[in-house]
Amino acid sequence: MDNSICQVYEEEIRSLEEEIKLLTEKYEDGQQESTFFSDQEILMSIKSFQREFQGGSKGHESPSDLKAQLESLETDLSFLMKFTGIQFTSHSKKTVEKTRNRTLQKHRLLGSCHSLSFQLEFQLLEMQNKESLSAEITDLSIIMESGEDLDVSKFVSSTEEHRDLLTFFRSLSTYAEWYEHRRRTFLHFKKDEPTVDA
Repeated sequence: MDNSICQVYEEEIRSLEEEIKLLTEKYEDGQQESTFFSDQEILMSIKSFQREFQGGSKGHESPSDLKAQLESLETDLSFLMKFTGIQFTSHSKKTVEKTRNRTLQKHRLLGSCHSLSFQLEFQLLEMQNKESLSAEITDLSIIMESGEDLDVSKFVSSTEEHRDLLTFFRSLSTYAEWYEHRRRTFLHFKKDEPTVDA
């Protein structure tokens, strides 16, 4: 009797150890992948925020609740700016067309990422049906200080063609960080050797 109970426990322990091993491997695989959020995670967060905002605007929340929500959003925004290096300095929005099920807005964003500045202009088409709200970028124009870097120009052209803002911001964050490292390194050597040209 005691032997059979011991065997059951040992099997259970082996099973749990195997499960821990699999979960550890899965976690480590996930850590080795990109540290950026997936498109699906970002879209779910946006939808969750929209639901909270729409739900909150219908109710009558106290000013202290709204202030707490605003402080929380400011904290989140500050974290994202530190994490990505991207800071928005200006945003304007103009409604071009509005019907019961369709809204077309023109957005203009100015900002910087580390020492690189950028300007985005795009049109956002929102379509509302009974089940869901969909949003699509219909036009995208990017102006970026890339100097004579041909690869950056190609990347900007491709992003404009595919209207893929998520890829743009992900790539911009990485590129601008390394651009800043290169710039500082060059300035360091230029200080030591003033004859070095850009």
